[in-house]
Amino acid sequence: MKRLSAVVLLMSIFLISCQKNKHEIGKPAIDPDQLLNGITTDTFDLITYTINEDSAITDNMSNVLLGSYIDPKFGKVNASFYTEFRLKSLNPNFGDLNAIVYDSCVLSLQYVGYYGDLSAQTFEVYELSDSLSMDSVYYDFSTKPVKPGNLVVNGQGTIVPKPLSNPVVDGDTLAPQLRIPIDTNFAKSLLQESSAGNGTFASNVNFQSFFKGFKVKVNNANQSIGQGAILYFNINNNAASKLTVYYTQNGVQKSYDLVINSQAADFVHLETDHSNTPLDMVLQDSTKGQTTFYAQAFRQRAVIKIPGLDNLPKNVVIHRADLTLPIQFQSGYRYKPGSSVSVAARLKSTDTQLANLNVIGAYVDSKKHFAIDLRSYTQALIADNIDNTGVVVSPVFFRNSAERIVFNGPNSSNKKKPQLILTYTTY
Repeated sequence: MKRLSAVVLLMSIFLISCQKNKHEIGKPAIDPDQLLNGITTDTFDLITYTINEDSAITDNMSNVLLGSYIDPKFGKVNASFYTEFRLKSLNPNFGDLNAIVYDSCVLSLQYVGYYGDLSAQTFEVYELSDSLSMDSVYYDFSTKPVKPGNLVVNGQGTIVPKPLSNPVVDGDTLAPQLRIPIDTNFAKSLLQESSAGNGTFASNVNFQSFFKGFKVKVNNANQSIGQGAILYFNINNNAASKLTVYYTQNGVQKSYDLVINSQAADFVHLETDHSNTPLDMVLQDSTKGQTTFYAQAFRQRAVIKIPGLDNLPKNVVIHRADLTLPIQFQSGYRYKPGSSVSVAARLKSTDTQLANLNVIGAYVDSKKHFAIDLRSYTQALIADNIDNTGVVVSPVFFRNSAERIVFNGPNSSNKKKPQLILTYTTY
């Protein structure tokens, strides 16, 4: 989905709510005593299903994604990323290169989270043959060509992710990070270029023309259903995310860093395969969403339509409009829902883009449902400020996570079903 313009976003907020909604979800908008004469109804029929998202912009997000997993309901998710590197300082002096012994080279990536199962994954790194650009827009389907040859040290690419552990390197305890060993021949080529007299290390422009960056991916051909994870890394302004050359010169151990920061272009590439899954059945036949419907970061959004709202009289003041969306989730299960969802809608039936409704639905773990306050939205419908096209629910971190949600539909065999409870008075 294309980025919403500031104008569209501001218009949507104005139309939906003239004032920012400050009350908590489910909290009355007026004094409780005034509700005694109000009407409360929970008999609205809901239509639920799932829609596909055609694309998502993924350049320079707050974190990148890497890894793969196979979900029994959603299928396979595979994430890789592309990134530039920048010089920590210009024109470094490495002295006599003939006196250098290349000990190791490590691509370190600081964890900020994960989604799934922390079983071993096989990581691969390739050098880019085409430059990235901070001025370009990259999508989840974007790619860049790479040079042949995996740069990870042979046989050392299979690693068990440990996002909750602090590695110790040379006696120093580091922040949780993935450390991928890179062939020292690549490190040698970098240092040799520094003394070649080509001006490569005189500026970042020159350096990035010589070394265009890395593609980092996984190769998990033997992954089974329920295995794997998508790992989240901070590569923007994070000192722990970098490429480090460790070497010994005249008996002295040294290191040299190439940094990744907010001035280095990056983007995430995402591949999914939901063929022959329960999700696929709903996408092929939306009526099956009446039993179970889904939402997944990057790819799918949940839709809830409430046709009965069109039958409300125009002389109605909405005091509460509480939408609850029960989910299928057992505590401790690896594919957990996020803490909240975002809510959007097409303000007019002719709109092609979604507008943010300035509403966040909170997950209530004790009740295993998301609670969404639709008071302002419902009042706007009654005032004919917007069309009744339904609300669209997505993981709040839609562009930088791997979260997925399984919702109970109105025809679910489970006890809890989605419901809108409306309290209003007439004037």
